[in-house]
Amino acid sequence: MRKIGPGVSNEDLDQLTSVFQLLSDQTRLKILLLLAQGERNVTTLCGDLALPQPTVSHHLGLLRIRNVIGHRRQGKQVFYALNGMVNLLGEQGIQLGLENTTVTIGPRR
Repeated sequence: MRKIGPGVSNEDLDQLTSVFQLLSDQTRLKILLLLAQGERNVTTLCGDLALPQPTVSHHLGLLRIRNVIGHRRQGKQVFYALNGMVNLLGEQGIQLGLENTTVTIGPRR
């Protein structure tokens, strides 16, 4: 594993690039911020985002594949929530934990 800088390998950069690509979409960021307030189902997210169900489901699927969010079934409904890799920082934002790095999304200081 080749190091690029102090403690940063190509693998670390690949992970960061992947996360930044995932988070570069406004809809996915809005979903994360809504889920930071608590668990929601697709119907609720569609209403909050004013977007059609297929669009919201697509974005949820991308976030789920990268283990940023988790889901549980209750009857016919699926509820989504932030998973253990995501820490809520209150007013400071959201922190995503990766294998070797951490990404924090929050207001500018």
